[in-house]
Amino acid sequence: MGIVYSRILLKLSGEALMGNLGYGIDPGVVQGIAQQVADVVASGVQVAIVVGGGNIFRGVKAASAGMDRATADYVGMIATVMNAITLQDALEQAGVPTRVQTAIAMQEVAEPYIRRRAIRHLEKKRVVIFGAGSGNPFFTTDTTAALRAAEINAEVIFKATKVDGVYDSDPQVNPNARRYQSLTYGHVLSQDLRVMDSTAIALCKENNIPIIVFDLSVADNIRRAVLGEKIGTIVGGSCEII
Repeated sequence: MGIVYSRILLKLSGEALMGNLGYGIDPGVVQGIAQQVADVVASGVQVAIVVGGGNIFRGVKAASAGMDRATADYVGMIATVMNAITLQDALEQAGVPTRVQTAIAMQEVAEPYIRRRAIRHLEKKRVVIFGAGSGNPFFTTDTTAALRAAEINAEVIFKATKVDGVYDSDPQVNPNARRYQSLTYGHVLSQDLRVMDSTAIALCKENNIPIIVFDLSVADNIRRAVLGEKIGTIVGGSCEII
């Protein structure tokens, strides 16, 4: 089976880097993610990554506790840069040339986000990690993923999570919950399935970017998704349930 996607955007939540820890970064988990990405890059796929910061700081949670929302979001953006640099180190140790670009200037540790430079890095087979979200409060890293995917002409967004797809109800609450094999953008929005926030879904719909949701903890799942194997749930097709 050949490669289906030649340029992907991988969306990682901050929680994905946390593993089973209650807070922070699990080095073993980060190394495992880096190795999966390295295997995909070695096959010729261009990879960009957007990483969240929820394992360190969640802006929405802090705002609900009384912190100014814009301030909380900026702190969350800085947390994503910490994760981006950590992931960069793991990728470099796995032999993958990597660049971190941030939407908030941090020139001592990362490049500023420049669209054309990001695309050039990808063409040179470097992994580009986008940190600091979109640089604006009130927007999630899911929205950033959709925005960056459109800007760099990514063919697909891989949303790597702790579950193996999108269900019609919470599988942890309902043992009879059924997993969707594919979904339309409209169904995700109308049923409030929380695959990504509504702004991100609308951006993907407008730019015809499919989203594949799958379990990151399963070894080799990123490569399998690149090869077009039917794992998880794809958003952007018809509604099919398993």
